[in-house]
Amino acid sequence: MNELCVPIPHFGEEQSAEILLKVGEKQMSYNFRVVSFPWDVKDEFSNDDDEITRSLARITRLKSSIKNYNRDWELIQIFTPLEDAKNIQVLYRKREKLPKD
Repeated sequence: MNELCVPIPHFGEEQSAEILLKVGEKQMSYNFRVVSFPWDVKDEFSNDDDEITRSLARITRLKSSIKNYNRDWELIQIFTPLEDAKNIQVLYRKREKLPKD
C-alpha cells in the first residue's frame, strides 16, 4: 500500500495541514496545502465560443498557475471542479529538504 486517505473535516482553501505518521518505529512528517486557482473563463469568451475552446482556456490557465506556484511545494492531486465552478482546488505537499552532508 503506497497511499492513505485521511479525511479532514472542514479543511478550507489555502489552509495547510501537518500529518505525523509513524510506520514501525520510524516517524515521518508531511505538510499538505489545498490551493484554489481560477477556473471560470466565461468573462474571456462570448456565448458563441464552443466548449472545447473554453476547456482549453481553463487547462492553459491551470497549467500556468501550477507552473508558477512555489517550488517548495510539489503537486499531488488536482480535484475535479463542480460544474460552473469559479475555482479549481489543487493539493500540494511540502518538498522534503535533503540533509546537508
